[in-house]
Amino acid sequence: MALLKIGIIGCGGIANGKHLPSLYKLKDMAVMTAFCDIVEERAVKAAAQYGSEDAKVYTDYRELLEDGSIDIIHVLTPNNSHSEITVASLEAGKHVMCEKPMAINSAEAKKMLEAAERTGKKLTIGYQNRFRNDSLTLHEACKNGDLGEVYVAKAHAIRRRGVPTWGVFMDKDKQGGGPLIDIGTHALDLTLWMMDNYKPKLVVGSVFHKLKDKSEGNIFGPWNTEEFGVEDSAFGFIKMENGATIHLEASWALNMINAKEAQVTLCGTEAGAEMLGEAWEGKGYVTFNSTKYGQMIETNTSNGGGVSYYEGSSINAGDLEAKQWIEAVLYDREPLVKPEQAYVVTQILEAVYESAKTGKAVELS
Repeated sequence: MALLKIGIIGCGGIANGKHLPSLYKLKDMAVMTAFCDIVEERAVKAAAQYGSEDAKVYTDYRELLEDGSIDIIHVLTPNNSHSEITVASLEAGKHVMCEKPMAINSAEAKKMLEAAERTGKKLTIGYQNRFRNDSLTLHEACKNGDLGEVYVAKAHAIRRRGVPTWGVFMDKDKQGGGPLIDIGTHALDLTLWMMDNYKPKLVVGSVFHKLKDKSEGNIFGPWNTEEFGVEDSAFGFIKMENGATIHLEASWALNMINAKEAQVTLCGTEAGAEMLGEAWEGKGYVTFNSTKYGQMIETNTSNGGGVSYYEGSSINAGDLEAKQWIEAVLYDREPLVKPEQAYVVTQILEAVYESAKTGKAVELS
């Protein structure tokens, strides 16, 4: 079996923290043969550590895309370049994994969606939290109808003091926003996926810039207050076409004790469920609540496995994401994260920002 050849565009934090180590473990299926970054040293280092013996290094992604031997592109750049690079990669005949969020706004995301449809190439977005054990367990319960009709949900992405102090996270022009588009996007993706509901109708949002000058206690160290150009917290109320509602909360810094990141609370007609524990450290679990024997009862899950794509506690969500994606290309399967789903996430995030800006509700068709 011929190995798939992968080109990496963007060799910064998310590349080295998730994609490159996970892809490197799949050497029996794929090999990284090209690395591109505007900072050449980063591409050189990544190629030396993770690339094939003949791996090439670029500083212009357009030159990389001219290599006809490359099958897959991973777009791991700041948000404002996701659409441009993804569309160019699809048009060049490559399958594309683009890191979350899909794009900086819905217009740019739509270009990506249309390019994938036009070229027939596969496109997926890096929502690796779907591959956590607790996420897969809860999704299986929802799929089986154990919760009944889910009509109320909460999407949690809250840190007490966890403002990222590296990269371009605080640059609104490059990122499009702060915690809402950074970590709120994960929580919203999980919520829509669990509910299997991608038809938003109305969005109301609030955005706050209250704690930018209060960097004491930040787990990543004090941030540069002069560079903090995005919101520190954002909140949205989403009403779906079928009447279901979603409460979305996202913050890098909020004065509250219990942090919940990339976790979901679901309330259905038959039962409810809440993601608890330190999910970002692989210690998340789900508590199901219902009534039985005339009493209210709660049932907790454990990390015993036994769900789709789960192959043991030693394999993290990033590894499972990479494996499922490479197999989707190799065996012509549909990726777990569909671009149509990611597009709706982007629509809603954009609507939260727009509602906060105008003070009015935003209607979505």
